[in-house]
Amino acid sequence: MTDAVLAWLRDRGAESVPHAGGSLYEHLGRVADRLAGHGGSPACCLAALTHAAYGTDGFPVVLLDVAERQVLRELIGAEAEEMVYRYGGCDRGRTWRALPATGLIWSRFTGHSESPTPAGVRAFADLSIVNELDVYERSPEIAAKAGDYFRSVFPTWAPVASPEVMADARRVFGLR
Repeated sequence: MTDAVLAWLRDRGAESVPHAGGSLYEHLGRVADRLAGHGGSPACCLAALTHAAYGTDGFPVVLLDVAERQVLRELIGAEAEEMVYRYGGCDRGRTWRALPATGLIWSRFTGHSESPTPAGVRAFADLSIVNELDVYERSPEIAAKAGDYFRSVFPTWAPVASPEVMADARRVFGLR
């Protein structure tokens, strides 16, 4: 399945989209590999590999319109596609700081919030952190601009993120 996903990303032009550390294609692969290294489930890793398909609150490039969710669902499965939709649709300003207290993820697509299961919140938190770790490590500009914000938000996510991902975040961001 991964070969088909990689081919789909290439067909969608991900190799030619600039991103921190090279191309979007390279970034997606690194995030999926890093999440797998932290014990991410197969569905989480497929979601990581396609996490920017619908664009994100921080990255406006769209590889697939949300009206065509079925295309991605057929490629990676319903569970992984739901993670991609949640991640891509997240309104970070309304969600990130409040996440550990509320468990709510606000959608920039719909304007509504959802309350995923604890496993769904963990998958969202792990993907969000691992994504930002990759960007932070590869872009001095983003590290300078967003590093303090990441260091203030992500430690509060310890109750909802996996211990492996939190340990990586502590190491990269120099947290205790």
